[in-house]
Amino acid sequence: MKSDRSLSPLSLQRPELLAPAGNWECAKAAVENGADAIYFGLDRFNARMRAQNFTEADLPTLMKFLHLRGVKGYVTVNTLIFPKELAEAQQYIRTIIAAGVDAVIVQDIGICRLIRHLSPDFPIHASTQMTITSAAGVEFAKSLGCQLVVLARECSLKEINKIQQQIAQQQTSLPLEVFVHGALCVAYSGQCLTSEALGGRSANRGECAQACRMPYDLIADGQIVDLGERKYLLSPQDLAGLDVLPDLVKSGVTSLKIEGRLKAPEYVANVTRVYRQALDRVMEEIPPSPPSKGGNIAPLVKGGWGDLPLNQQRANQEHYNLEMAFSRGLYTGWFSGINNQELVHARFGKKRGVYLGEVTRIHNEQIAIKLEAPVKPGDGIVFDCGHPEAKEQGGRVYGVVSKGKETLLTFGRNDLNLRRVYVGDKVWKTSDPELDKQLRQSFAGENPQFQRPIDLEIYGEVGQPLIAIARDRLGNIVQVESAISLVEAHTKPLDTGRLQEQFGRLGNTPFCLGTLTNHLSDAIMLPVSELNRMRRDIVTQLEELRSQPKRWQLRPNVSFQDLLPSSSAKEEDMETRGRGDTEKFYQFAASSSPSLIVLVRNLKQLQAALKAGIEILYCEFEDPRAYQEAVHLVRQQQQKNKADNSSLLTHNSALLTPNSPLPTIWVAPPRITKPGENWILQQVRACKADGYLVRNYDQLQFFAQDRCIGDFSLNVANPLTADYFRQDFGLERLTASYDLNITQLEDLLTSCPPQWFEVTIHQHMPMFHMEHCVFCAFLSQGTDYTNCGRPCEKHEVKLKDRVGSEHVVKADVGCRNTVFNGTAQTGAEYVQRLIELGLTHFRIEFVNETPEQVSKTIHCYSQLLQGEITGSQLWRELKLQNQLGVTRGPMGVSGLR
Repeated sequence: MKSDRSLSPLSLQRPELLAPAGNWECAKAAVENGADAIYFGLDRFNARMRAQNFTEADLPTLMKFLHLRGVKGYVTVNTLIFPKELAEAQQYIRTIIAAGVDAVIVQDIGICRLIRHLSPDFPIHASTQMTITSAAGVEFAKSLGCQLVVLARECSLKEINKIQQQIAQQQTSLPLEVFVHGALCVAYSGQCLTSEALGGRSANRGECAQACRMPYDLIADGQIVDLGERKYLLSPQDLAGLDVLPDLVKSGVTSLKIEGRLKAPEYVANVTRVYRQALDRVMEEIPPSPPSKGGNIAPLVKGGWGDLPLNQQRANQEHYNLEMAFSRGLYTGWFSGINNQELVHARFGKKRGVYLGEVTRIHNEQIAIKLEAPVKPGDGIVFDCGHPEAKEQGGRVYGVVSKGKETLLTFGRNDLNLRRVYVGDKVWKTSDPELDKQLRQSFAGENPQFQRPIDLEIYGEVGQPLIAIARDRLGNIVQVESAISLVEAHTKPLDTGRLQEQFGRLGNTPFCLGTLTNHLSDAIMLPVSELNRMRRDIVTQLEELRSQPKRWQLRPNVSFQDLLPSSSAKEEDMETRGRGDTEKFYQFAASSSPSLIVLVRNLKQLQAALKAGIEILYCEFEDPRAYQEAVHLVRQQQQKNKADNSSLLTHNSALLTPNSPLPTIWVAPPRITKPGENWILQQVRACKADGYLVRNYDQLQFFAQDRCIGDFSLNVANPLTADYFRQDFGLERLTASYDLNITQLEDLLTSCPPQWFEVTIHQHMPMFHMEHCVFCAFLSQGTDYTNCGRPCEKHEVKLKDRVGSEHVVKADVGCRNTVFNGTAQTGAEYVQRLIELGLTHFRIEFVNETPEQVSKTIHCYSQLLQGEITGSQLWRELKLQNQLGVTRGPMGVSGLR
């Protein structure tokens, strides 16, 4: 059924079911099992580069196939784009638009601008990688020309409803899409720097290494916490929104998205089928939306729950199918709110499947279990002894014998080492060959297996031709007339039943008969052969209409270069910046030589930075209430420095650069802002700092009248993005994306005025930023901040990885956690090159360093900027990881080694 995206988001429309496709087989699996649309990547610029993916040459054939079947196709262009890639990206986008693709899913803000410049009407979907969690984020996406927003997975149903209400009130409504099933990233998409920091593979460039699925030890106050079998502290269960599907429909979301472009076609077929059937049932139970006949999809019946009521059998069957598709445990994710005890069970981070029970005894090469789900010969199972990181015992079941309350399983000779299977081991079914066979059959062959309805209206009278008007649910319409005039019927007139019988013979076509409205008033007839010809003609004409590529506008003589910062923007006028304001003049004069920016995370670090004479100070505290004291400390230092400098200023004399610079303090709100959290931003502003380090779209809006600097979380990776934030939002500076290595950073600085930027040259990389709270989950019995007892205020926590590195965990005022790389990294060796390019603002960040460490580090970097030591000397002295930026994947430009 066609999605009507012009309707109010709160009207109960049938959501689009959007399935993943990593290759042709997956695309067929999605189409034949009821997907309304698929999303897929090509061989560049997509966030699943490990998938097989399609090529640009595949696009015309693929889109023709999809459109013929009444299915839309969206291309993922959901990575950050670097400066030297803009020309290539432009041609890539032109190819996509010309191929009649239905939309692109985009992360990069500059690429949104480029697409809208190339085409005024081609649809853009704002990717979940844009980290949109609020109405302000939706409004931001709309200002970029987006037609749909994919919300962050962390949004609850309550928050989704709130966003819908707010965007309706603001008249900035855009359709919303949510993930309904599949793997959950523990970190906010677009904000995960873990793969980069640990392996040089950027998640923002499609090379996620899934560090969240690895085991970690929890260290609290210097001691390892005994968590028993729980080692996978950052690995969420998989999302399954099946149980909340009615609530999602009622929330007015336009599209329900299944994750899984790296999964097999059997997974795509299985999950798509389950949600297709469930969504159709939901819509039939909601009166405002007429039921759709949606296709002739049949359930894959497996049995095993014959004693239960039919609705319970169906629920068990669906849950079984989803677990067999792929499961690390199924959970409703954040839809029902935050429950840190349930989101991450922490016992494994890989596929398990269906839980069968525990081993009760082992005797005569038979393994006894008390079954909790059906098992049969041929199924594959694994024995879980609580150490999933080690090689586990498992194999194909050879025989199944029921004996009282137990079931005895036997295996092929030498399949198992029974000495390594123990009483109490958990047993999981990981493979069901019979189910896989049925799933493969659902998309095998050339003929359509899932058909979409067409509606017919029949007109005619004696002596005139029979007229059939056919409409599909996509808005296509054809009219066919008989070549023979109607005659009066003496027997077997064309009643509704006969018309349905003849026009309903649509096997081996993409169509099935939906509604047939008979407007014939007389008893008339027409040969069956002519009715059959008309039916075939209807099919041919509808197929022809559907197969036509979408014709989007595509401007021929425009380029990304039209959007680059103008030459005048690259020239700063000292007089206009400093005229009439002594303090601003000092700031400008100081900015002509390299300056050091220091970000601190507590008051003791701030005091050390002030004592070291730092001019630009950033504060990112866990509790924004502490910002008032931080501002007070800086104001005291400002007054002291003003007094020291007053003797240097004489009436009508030349201005002299003061010996003691006047420090400025900029404070940072949390990285994420959700509906109802503006009180945090108000609390931040209450400190009356000199300016604010903005991290997201809410903060761009909230602090619009204040002095602001854009942080790294805005993902500024190319000049089109930089220009948008700088010119449209008036940000004083932008922090260059941490995805940029030195070569890409040089490209950015030469394509924009270098004074627009600051570069972080020393930091503990903020790897994971997540809604999941480690403190709550593993140091309390609580589910969220209301009942956890606030262990984050009492303990210092680290996560120890497999190679022994200890990564610091910090909580913010919104109870979101950031995991910082235990080893600080430096770009000290590149500082001189950056200075030569005109960069003057260099930033260093601290996490949990002592005041003494802060002082020493500041001293070393001050020496570096003054040319007193080399970058090599600095990183050796401080024992830092010698690295700037982190992208070294196959799409990155190597420049780090």
